[in-house]
Amino acid sequence: MTNPPGFGAGTRLAFNCPLSSGRADRLAADLAAHRPATVVDFGCGWGELLLRVVEAAPGSHGTGLEIFAPDVERGRQAAAKRGLTDRVTFVESPAAAYTAPADVVISVGAYQAFGTVAEALTAIRARVNPGGRVLFAAEIWEYTPSAEQLANMWPGMKLEDCLYLPDLVDEAVAAGFRPLRIQTSNRDEWEEFESGYLLSTEEWLLANPGHPEAESRRERADAHRKISLRGARGVFGFAFLTLGVWESRD
Repeated sequence: MTNPPGFGAGTRLAFNCPLSSGRADRLAADLAAHRPATVVDFGCGWGELLLRVVEAAPGSHGTGLEIFAPDVERGRQAAAKRGLTDRVTFVESPAAAYTAPADVVISVGAYQAFGTVAEALTAIRARVNPGGRVLFAAEIWEYTPSAEQLANMWPGMKLEDCLYLPDLVDEAVAAGFRPLRIQTSNRDEWEEFESGYLLSTEEWLLANPGHPEAESRRERADAHRKISLRGARGVFGFAFLTLGVWESRD
């Protein structure tokens, strides 16, 4: 018997969100098009998107902020394998502690590091250089959930915990950004993400049915799947906003 993998550690995922490799490359190309010198990723996880942006922008340097130590180490290993150690730095630190402005700022599913969506957008606006670009991604309601769907989501989940896409874009504009691209994850991206999220756990359960932790792991996996299939599926979305700022701060 082997020890169980970290639950939801993302070891079988390229990105810790519903994002395909093709969309990621397009986003990275957009962010790199203006030849940024500096790129910062707040709540970067293992930094796959950060690495792709730096690869697409020759001469740029990136910094990834992440509080989960295993992800920081995974990011450093990935940077080393791609020959980017001298151009990308991973820092185990809260995102809000880093205030140096950058030409490109990334925040994917990590707005909580600054508070609410509105507070995060305001904080990020102060951290992007004039003429820079921001990729801001967050959970949204694709459709209004029924009472039954809401009850089957995460404990304590409320309708006001998420914005609808038009409201998210309005918040970005209010914070001083102009929306350049507005995209949402599609069904294939969601299904790949949800399957990948549980895959290492399910494979381990099949190989270790008598392990002392197997029952608790099965219960946890089943609870997560119930949230995904009976609560979030079809109503819970994920938006990617590519945002621009003026060439000057006037």
